Amino acid sequence: MILVFAKVERNNRNSQSPFAPTAAFVFGYLVIWTAFSAVATLAQWGLHSAAPLSPMMVSTSRVVGGGLLIAAGVFQWTPLKRAYLVHCRSPLHFFMSEWRDGTSGALKMGSHHGAFCVGCCWVLMALLFVVGVMNLLWVAAIAAFVLIEKMVPRGEMVGRVALVAAGVTILAGTF
Repeated sequence: MILVFAKVERNNRNSQSPFAPTAAFVFGYLVIWTAFSAVATLAQWGLHSAAPLSPMMVSTSRVVGGGLLIAAGVFQWTPLKRAYLVHCRSPLHFFMSEWRDGTSGALKMGSHHGAFCVGCCWVLMALLFVVGVMNLLWVAAIAAFVLIEKMVPRGEMVGRVALVAAGVTILAGTF
């Protein structure tokens, strides 16, 4: 996304240098993800102090773990998820509908794109509370899931049933 933005900005006749707008685009994106990270950290502290998370940051509650998996699976079916995914999947679609000139426009576009990506992926990130916030294997698995969802045709179908089924399995105590 950043490379596409920089290329478009470099080819823009009104732009002297793509560096400042590109940096503003990245900054806007990072501000949104930093805000999300702060909210996730507060949720982690709250869950840890209420005891549904172990000291290893893994869910100790079948209800919390299964509920998060089911919520993630159900969210995959919503029109809101699909709307976020459209903007996250296609840089061209995003730029055609959201383009703003100048450094302030780049900042707005970066924050909008960051918001679309957070909206698309926040539930999947919450799954780390089920499998362990510091579990790098599960971080890689969720990253692969997001990549499949964004890059593979009909990739959003991959997790819909699997996440709900995993949640039901955990709630039933068979996993």
